[in-house]
Amino acid sequence: MLDRKEIMEIVNRYDVNEIKIGMVASHSALDVCDGAVEEGYPSIAFCQKGREKTYSEYFNTVRDGMGNRVRGFVDQPIVLDKFKEVMEPANQQWMIDNNVIFIPNRSFTSYIELAEIEDNFKVPMLGSRDMLRSEERGEKQDYYWLLEKAGLPFPEKITDPHDINELSIVKLHHAQKKLERGFFTCSSFKEYEEKSQELLRTGIITEDALKDARMEKYVIGPVFNFDFFYSPITTNGAKLELIGVDWRFETSLDGHVRLPAPQQMTMAPHQMIPEYTVCGHNSATARESLLEKVFDLGEKYVKASQEHYDVGVIGAFCLQTCVDKDLNFYIYDVAPRVGGGTNVHMSVGHPYGNALWRKPMSTGRRTALEITRAIEMDKLDQIVT
Repeated sequence: MLDRKEIMEIVNRYDVNEIKIGMVASHSALDVCDGAVEEGYPSIAFCQKGREKTYSEYFNTVRDGMGNRVRGFVDQPIVLDKFKEVMEPANQQWMIDNNVIFIPNRSFTSYIELAEIEDNFKVPMLGSRDMLRSEERGEKQDYYWLLEKAGLPFPEKITDPHDINELSIVKLHHAQKKLERGFFTCSSFKEYEEKSQELLRTGIITEDALKDARMEKYVIGPVFNFDFFYSPITTNGAKLELIGVDWRFETSLDGHVRLPAPQQMTMAPHQMIPEYTVCGHNSATARESLLEKVFDLGEKYVKASQEHYDVGVIGAFCLQTCVDKDLNFYIYDVAPRVGGGTNVHMSVGHPYGNALWRKPMSTGRRTALEITRAIEMDKLDQIVT
């Protein structure tokens, strides 16, 4: 792991009047770009060839003859052959020379080896570099480990498929879609065997992935992804903020639940088992009487992160939860960085963030605002790792 002091020294050499905000152009990059522009920072999007038009054409910044932005919010799309080329020394040096503060997202940590990010990426990042690895299920100190240390609720683990005797979910990677899920549900060992064999036969999962799968009792209820922001430099007001809430659209699961049960029973065999590929998000709010429970989840996570990591969580993070019939929350996934659904906040913000800050406040804008506040307080080195 890079010594944080080295990163702090680099950011302390930045020209604070020329700060730019950069990110890998995928996942929630549009929210980060829009938020940067809202706070007056140029946005730098590192794109992969073949996937660049969203950023280089459709949402690219257009300026008038006086240089004023009149349309768009991706100021400088930089097209690379592969996302991982952002790690090349010349690209890193360019970012440092141009005062770029980098915002990590899931695509950054998926397309680039975590060890490379931890040991060799010298660009100051707003966020917790040493916590990014906790997102990987199966790591010794993954997010389940941290949730247990924090005393936070999560779905009950099943260690042996023979013990499945009620609705459960098997979590593993999709064999064909690198970043997607090969999840499936089952209520018995017999159903586990039938579904896993069908998914193996069709190439959706692999034997190795099945062997290492996480099995949990299924929590029946709606899902809420709580998009938090933790500010270590705040001195007046709460350091923990709830910026917004989102939930997912998943294929082909959402297609299944839109059909009457009799119709589901007539599906062809290859249609019977739904997939859980995320294809979009929507916005939500939580019942007001539940909000103190929500903040308690966030506070416990922050406290545990500070106890078990060098500096703990900084900036945006997301606790992905489901709620049972008794209004108990269970955390089924954690993103120790900008969440995947924050584009629902883009430009318009979210009721919680907007109400708190008295203006449109998305996760992307709140991230940029933290840079502004840190510069004003001479604490820029306190929000980067």
